[in-house]
Amino acid sequence: MDEKFSRTIGVIGEDNFKKLNKSSVIVFGLGGVGGAVCEALVRSGVGTIALVDKDVVDITNINRQLIATTETVGIRKTDAAEKRLLSINPHLKVIKYDLFYLPETSREIDLSKYDFAVDCIDNVTAKLELAVRCSQAGVALISSMGTGNKLHPEMLEISDISKTSVCPLARVMRRELKKRGITHLPVVYSKEEPVKTELSVPGSMSFTPPVAGYLLCSYVIRNILGIN
Repeated sequence: MDEKFSRTIGVIGEDNFKKLNKSSVIVFGLGGVGGAVCEALVRSGVGTIALVDKDVVDITNINRQLIATTETVGIRKTDAAEKRLLSINPHLKVIKYDLFYLPETSREIDLSKYDFAVDCIDNVTAKLELAVRCSQAGVALISSMGTGNKLHPEMLEISDISKTSVCPLARVMRRELKKRGITHLPVVYSKEEPVKTELSVPGSMSFTPPVAGYLLCSYVIRNILGIN
């Protein structure tokens, strides 16, 4: 038994841990939500993780993103995430896609190779494209809705897109997915009304995005293992 995972095995058992170790998850977006998802998946024992992001770490990411430090500013997010994740589990298999996931780049990724996909993208067009592609490929997907301008992580929850309310991003996604024939999609979202700011981009804190990430991870792990 790998001692660093002994407490995980104590909760889920040896057979389930082996199942996680053989599983593969692809994460789209390595920001405040996505970085937390990746780290939680790897600390849970997932054996293969694919990272999709074109951005580099920016100094404004330091306030909330696990991969962002003064040492990683200017480094590709996929590279920064890979280094951090391998420092947690050197036996991890990491696959990197340095691209913005959009309709014109989506064909570069074969989703059928993965057991689960996690959407932590900000762009609505990309989120819709991924949902459609996963539906066509029969790949399980969970999607994160908006966590910007929110101060109450305890209001985050896992739900079906059809049952969401308040969240502006969920509202758009629900409408646009329905147009594409998709009426059900598990999501992490919040009923908290966003704080109004004068910033040109959403503000964010250190605690709300990662909590969303951990909820996403819990859903993925439990579904891979068939645990309610």
